[in-house]
Amino acid sequence: MAGFKRTSGWILCSLIWLAGCASNEVYRHDFEECTVSDSNSCDSFAVQRYGSGSNEEYLLAFIEIDDQGQLRDRAQFNIVLDTLYKMASEDSLLINLFIHGWHHNAAPGDPNIESFKQGLARLSGTESFLSEKDSNRLRPKRKVVGIYLGWRGESITVPGINNITFWDRKNTAQEVGHLGVTETLLRLEEISRVRNSLQPPIKSRLITIGHSFGGAAVFAATSQILADRFVNSRAGKSFVDDADGFGDLVVLLNPAFEALLYAPLYDLAQYRCSYFSTQKPRLVILTSETDYATKLAFPAGRMFTTFFETHDDVERNACKKWALTLREGEADRSAVGHFDDLVSHTLMPADGETGISVVERGNVTDIWNSLDQGGAIKVGSTVLTHLNRTHVLNPYMNVRVDTKLIADHNDVFGKDVWEFIRMLILLSTTDGSETDKHCDKQYQECKAQPEIPVETDGS
Repeated sequence: MAGFKRTSGWILCSLIWLAGCASNEVYRHDFEECTVSDSNSCDSFAVQRYGSGSNEEYLLAFIEIDDQGQLRDRAQFNIVLDTLYKMASEDSLLINLFIHGWHHNAAPGDPNIESFKQGLARLSGTESFLSEKDSNRLRPKRKVVGIYLGWRGESITVPGINNITFWDRKNTAQEVGHLGVTETLLRLEEISRVRNSLQPPIKSRLITIGHSFGGAAVFAATSQILADRFVNSRAGKSFVDDADGFGDLVVLLNPAFEALLYAPLYDLAQYRCSYFSTQKPRLVILTSETDYATKLAFPAGRMFTTFFETHDDVERNACKKWALTLREGEADRSAVGHFDDLVSHTLMPADGETGISVVERGNVTDIWNSLDQGGAIKVGSTVLTHLNRTHVLNPYMNVRVDTKLIADHNDVFGKDVWEFIRMLILLSTTDGSETDKHCDKQYQECKAQPEIPVETDGS
């Protein structure tokens, strides 16, 4: 099958040779660490250190995967892992994995790479600020690490003509997610736990971010993991705890996959009718209302690929509170962020003056805990509104984003929306005894704050 796909790909490229095929090579072929300076860009290196010795120092590493979901070179993978294992044994890390989407790759100068680098520098600055702000020296700065997972998000390079690759790249992204991405994610999660076993003053953490088809790849790789950890039926467990996730947080930006694939997770979380007040977000989907690639092109293509499938209307009434008729056909043709019934929040620009940043405001947990059922909170220059379709502490959020914050499919690195994402990262990576729950070995009642139930309609 793989040989047939390669042959078909070469035939297609030959037929449209004037358009040109995207490069199918390893971009970061020097498998060692390089320190970036004014005289050395380190473009060909798989491991790059930026801002050495400054408050915005970070490490950027590249892992590249081919169209079949295989690592392009395991030596590249190994040098990245070896570097991170060594760092994790010495310091607490804040690891951020980014998987790009359509029209992007791991080539030097790719706009997604440049935006990711800016985000890492700001995050490192935030870590410096929070560490310096702690007069008791109980919060040392975590080392910020970025992992850019590159795949061939473009198969034809000529503008305009490359738009016909939407469905080809969608299928490739899902293969990438089911194969190569899963090992990478699990290895990074293992690394994030190395230091934690030594009981450091502040723990290492892992954030996973996917954009467009990269979001589809992340969801393909993590959806079963998320379901397993939500249920969490490990041996010897006899108490209910917070719903766990993959790493500490998964964020999907304008993801290009079907709402029907998300429905089982949504269903799972809906039928848990109470959560502890310490529950944190585990999966956050952010989709622009004017992302026309997933709003219009996506369902147009799915009409043909689902033509011979059968679909039903499935009735749900979770916790006797949230009735839902899941129209499987529409959910199978709609991208997850544009299927209204599964949208749980909106994110809008705040009116009036710009709000105080989440870093300056201090305790992000207090900000988050002020969100009431059906209420709203202000985060920097944005307002998050809960639509009262789910429990307010549901760990899975499907957020509709105003066009002023994310204008289109690729406009996902805006300052205001990343202020919101930074709040989620800080919230999900906050340490503190107030979030700890302990149960004794005789499996007595868990010594935790009581779960917060949702008010039912009494039916």
